[in-house]
Amino acid sequence: MYTSDKDELFYSKIDDAVTLCYTRKKPYFFPFLSERRQAIAEKYLKSICFENFCFFGGCENSERKMLALCYDDIKPEFPVSALEFRYRNCDKLTHRDFLGALMSLGIERETVGDILVEDGRTIVFIKSELKDYIVSQISKIGNVGVKISDADLSKLPKGRGAEDLSLVVSSLRLDNIIAAITGLSREKTKSLIFAGNVSLNYIQTMNVSQLVAEGDVLIIRGKGKYILNAVMGETKKGRIRISLIHFR
Repeated sequence: MYTSDKDELFYSKIDDAVTLCYTRKKPYFFPFLSERRQAIAEKYLKSICFENFCFFGGCENSERKMLALCYDDIKPEFPVSALEFRYRNCDKLTHRDFLGALMSLGIERETVGDILVEDGRTIVFIKSELKDYIVSQISKIGNVGVKISDADLSKLPKGRGAEDLSLVVSSLRLDNIIAAITGLSREKTKSLIFAGNVSLNYIQTMNVSQLVAEGDVLIIRGKGKYILNAVMGETKKGRIRISLIHFR
């Protein structure tokens, strides 16, 4: 696995959190983590035989999630809240607009989860202790007036679109699948991977021959995120049909 000094520091924080969890006999919560950090945390926790952990970001299919370490099998109540911002449909606010407004209040990025934007409405997941502060401080995003309330999570903005892809590959090797997705030649695909532009399950990889399995997540810089949804059998010529989900 590719690691950095920041990853090593993250491992140390996990070790300390596990100790605190057992000592205090209550859950320990990490702030919102990127998908890469979630993958690293899960792999590391399993490597040290710590199994009582879970992730939650406020709704199903969240990208940014908190991590809870638990001393027993009881699922904890995560300190996650969701705020809904309403504004005129003609006011085209973006993810960056909302994140910038929050950062300008001195709020740290790790205390903010997913930001789901649609015309006239945005839902922001945050660490619960910040809820009242945000409501009291924000009346505008940029120059646009907004009304803030508790979010209705039964009607979430759609966020990023997704599309189904069906491809045929010679094998489930990483380079074969990347080549099929991008339309690049085999040599250019290898160069793309060796340049560090491909991640498998949120971990950067340069292993072109690594096998990809159902459920694995591929991220190609400049192309987006793909999930290998299913391996659908072989063609008459012995090639493999695969189904992917592409998050645009």
